[in-house]
Amino acid sequence: MAQIISFVLSNIPVVCFALAIVVALLRHDGQSFAARLLDWLLLLPVGVGGVWAGFFHITFPQMAAQSIGWQPSPFQFEIGVADAAIGVAGIVSFWRTLPYKAAVVLYIVLFNLGVAVGHIRDAMAGNFAPNNFGLLLAVTLAEMILLPILLSAAARQRT
Repeated sequence: MAQIISFVLSNIPVVCFALAIVVALLRHDGQSFAARLLDWLLLLPVGVGGVWAGFFHITFPQMAAQSIGWQPSPFQFEIGVADAAIGVAGIVSFWRTLPYKAAVVLYIVLFNLGVAVGHIRDAMAGNFAPNNFGLLLAVTLAEMILLPILLSAAARQRT
């Protein structure tokens, strides 16, 4: 059971990211591609992925810490709550206005910047655990770069 949970935990953010791209490409609802992709990235990898990460940090702190190459810490509860909170904000943003989405994007960019710096610093110290320096880091960096670009494009296309 622990291996299944670990496998799912390791791949949900990447699956959600890929699914967001596929849905945005296939769905044509009158919005520009940038607006659609922004919506789906906020709903799936930011929203669902954030709630999922929060759930695991809160509920299975030992497993979550091990997948990152860290020791369990009381701070995992706090990061779990932060992950879940931004996940809920990401889900809600799917149905909200562009200014609301902009606030969520700003938070994600700043949060992901801190996460990326921490994980890269850990990798430089030899921590190459799958959820420290792998596909999850790539998704973190991709969100940090893509979300503001998509937000800007969606805003330009609406005016």
